[in-house]
Amino acid sequence: MNAHDIAITVEGLTMAFDGRVIQHDVSFTVGRGEVFVIMGGSGCGKSTLLRSMIGLVRPAAGEVLYDGQPFWASEDEQRSATQRRLGILFQSSALWSSLTLSENVGLPLSQYTTLNPSEIAEVVSLKLSLVGLKGFEDFYPSEISGGMKKRAGLARAIALDPDILFFDEPSAGLDPLSSKRLDDLILELRDDLGATVIIVTHELPSIFAIADNSVFLDAETRTAIAHGNPHQLLHECESEKVREFLRRGEPE
Repeated sequence: MNAHDIAITVEGLTMAFDGRVIQHDVSFTVGRGEVFVIMGGSGCGKSTLLRSMIGLVRPAAGEVLYDGQPFWASEDEQRSATQRRLGILFQSSALWSSLTLSENVGLPLSQYTTLNPSEIAEVVSLKLSLVGLKGFEDFYPSEISGGMKKRAGLARAIALDPDILFFDEPSAGLDPLSSKRLDDLILELRDDLGATVIIVTHELPSIFAIADNSVFLDAETRTAIAHGNPHQLLHECESEKVREFLRRGEPE
């Protein structure tokens, strides 16, 4: 993979809290347009790694590069500009309960663009339509299902047409059918937006269905012990621990 094809590079990242190392010396690259999965068992530091990549948790060591440009070593203004290129869907969807879906999706547009209210309403309507929520503009989060909340959160994540999308356990709390629909929607949006997608998950049906590439974080050694396409890792990975993790949901 040449430099032009690499969207994100993680170099020697170490994450620690109160002197306790969560993960150390984690390195990998994410290709442009890939669906890249950060996987591993519960408590291994998957979400912490994601938060370090998007600027919410400063790593103890190492760097994250976007298009070859360092993120943490840059000035605050440059980091903010990079963050505006990112769309993020958190596990809880993180919708404002006091705002309608339209207002939730429109919030980043009012904060970071010069669009007038009618233009924002037009963009919001488009984004909600893209995730299958046309006609739900005036609903509040409490009035819709869990799967619909995920899709509303996704509509907000793509409001600014990001070229990189991050998902933290997007299928958590969803039934298998809703989870499958969300996987399909992620792939559709990846193709429509031409975006790169990074997903934190331990849900094997999703991993096998949509991942092009992955990294496996190990809770015991506290570092990444495998990289590659999950289908290949299932059969070819040298680590028995990784193969056992993936074997739980081996496709027929």
